[in-house]
Amino acid sequence: MPPFRTVAVIPARYASSRFPGKPLAPIAGTPMVEHVWRRCREAGVFDEVFVATDDTRIRATVEGFGGTAVMTSPACATGTDRVAEVARARPDVDVWVNVQGDEPLLDPATLQALAGLFTDPAVRMGTLVRPLEQDEADSPHVVKAVLALNGDALYFSRSLVPHAREPGTAHIDRWGHIGLYGYRRDVLLRLAELAPTPLEETEKLEQLRALEHGIPIRTARVSWRTVAVDVPGDVAKVEAVMREKGLWR
Repeated sequence: MPPFRTVAVIPARYASSRFPGKPLAPIAGTPMVEHVWRRCREAGVFDEVFVATDDTRIRATVEGFGGTAVMTSPACATGTDRVAEVARARPDVDVWVNVQGDEPLLDPATLQALAGLFTDPAVRMGTLVRPLEQDEADSPHVVKAVLALNGDALYFSRSLVPHAREPGTAHIDRWGHIGLYGYRRDVLLRLAELAPTPLEETEKLEQLRALEHGIPIRTARVSWRTVAVDVPGDVAKVEAVMREKGLWR
């Protein structure tokens, strides 16, 4: 475990226009939020794991499988706001990790990589990237990341960046972004107080708020490709992957 206190928070909202009650959706007979919670526990790098919710049904489910739920305000606009609300009451915690609640196939090794970034005291905020697949290049649903030589993010975009003006003249690694974040507590609380920024609103990418305010984001490079649950039809896709990998029969 890192030599500082690290806590994972899984924001879990019941009211979703595309998939109401998504955190409680059964996947292989187990609520999705429980799958994510167990992956966080398996990572072995968190002193505590919380589910932050504004719904008593989710709280009851989390407490039923032995987890800890924290009730947060229904007014929280984003998962970051929900994590920040939990962090305000815990000045004893240095690093907070925001874990997407719709990633039941989350690889614990990716969480280890993210938490491990903060062993460098210079890192204020961290996230994950993976190699971009060729069939994802033109998809606006796959966010692309451009990295500095030290691994800091230079930019995130839904477009394919950087643009190759003369294809074939130089090789460049292309990266897809994985939307998991770690923050020093002071950075998390600052971000939650800042208004949306122009690039953030243009791309609809919350992490650009940090870059526009000069907050560096260090990246860890992993190979895991996410299978997230956005709509009800994605549940069957996740279960198919679980069968393929022998995680469920």
